[in-house]
Amino acid sequence: MGTPEFPDLGKHCTFEDCKQIDFLPFKCDRCSQVFCLEHRSYIKHSCPKADREDVTVVVCPLCAKGVRLIPDEDPNITWETHVNTECDPSNFEKVTKKKKCPVPGCREILTFSNTIKCRDCMVDHCLKHRFGPDHKCSGPKKPEAGFPFMSLLSRSRKEESKPNRAPTSSSSKWTTSFLNAASTVRASAEAGMAKLSTELSQKLQIARDGIGQNSCSSGRVGQEECPQCSAKFSSVTSLVEHVEKVHEASSSRTRVKKVTIDVCPKCSRGFRDPVSLVEHVERDHGGSSKA
Repeated sequence: MGTPEFPDLGKHCTFEDCKQIDFLPFKCDRCSQVFCLEHRSYIKHSCPKADREDVTVVVCPLCAKGVRLIPDEDPNITWETHVNTECDPSNFEKVTKKKKCPVPGCREILTFSNTIKCRDCMVDHCLKHRFGPDHKCSGPKKPEAGFPFMSLLSRSRKEESKPNRAPTSSSSKWTTSFLNAASTVRASAEAGMAKLSTELSQKLQIARDGIGQNSCSSGRVGQEECPQCSAKFSSVTSLVEHVEKVHEASSSRTRVKKVTIDVCPKCSRGFRDPVSLVEHVERDHGGSSKA
C-alpha cells in the first residue's frame, strides 16, 4: 500500500465486499470507518449509526407542541415524559385557532401578508376592512383633559368626614397628607402671630398702667424706656404714642409677612391658599404634582 516515497498514502475500503485501495478515502462521521468513493454514503455501506444524529419531531395532539425523539431512547418513554412534564392542553386552542378579521360577518383569516393594524384603534383587520369607515373605527382614545386633582381633593375631604372609612388609593392618601401638612403650617403660623400680639398687648398695658405712677415725677427726664426697642422718652404719653405707631404697625406688617406660603414643587412658586396651588399645578404643569 502506498508508494516508496509515500508509504502511508491510501487506505483500503472497509466494506467487506470491496476492500479496494483508495488514495483519497472517505471517513464516515458516524461509524468512523474508511470507505471508497462508491461506498462513502450511509446507505451504501449500511452504517449502523446512521440515524444517531437525525432529528425526528412528533407533534403532540394534546398541546400541539413538537416533541423531539431521542435516537437511543424508546419513543414511548419520550412521549410519556412529555405528557407528564411539558404537555399543556390549554395551548392547543391558541396554536390551532386561526385569527380572523374582527369585523362582523367577515371570515377572512389574518395572515402575515393580509393583516393591517389600524392606527387609530390599534386592532388588526384584513385588507378589505383596513380603513376606519369599513370596520366602524371608534377612533383613538381621548386623553384625559387634565389631572383629576380636584376630584381627588374633594374625595379626600369626603373621606375625612367619614373617619371609619380608610382611603382606598395612593393618590387620595397623598392629597390627605398634603392638606394635613398645609393645615399644620397654617396653625403654627397663627399660633406664632397670636403669641406676638399677646406680648405686645401686655407690654402696652404695662406702659399705660405706669402713667399714674410716673406722672408725679416731673423732674425726671428721659427715664421712660420702650420695652421693645429700648428707646427713651421724656413722658409716658410719648412712650405710648411710640408703641402704638411703631410697634403695632410693625406687628401688623409681621403678621402679614408670616402668612403661610405653600410652594409649588415644580416651579417653586408660592401660594397663600392650597386651593390656588392645586389650580396652578393642574393648569400650568398638566396635573403633575411631582417635582
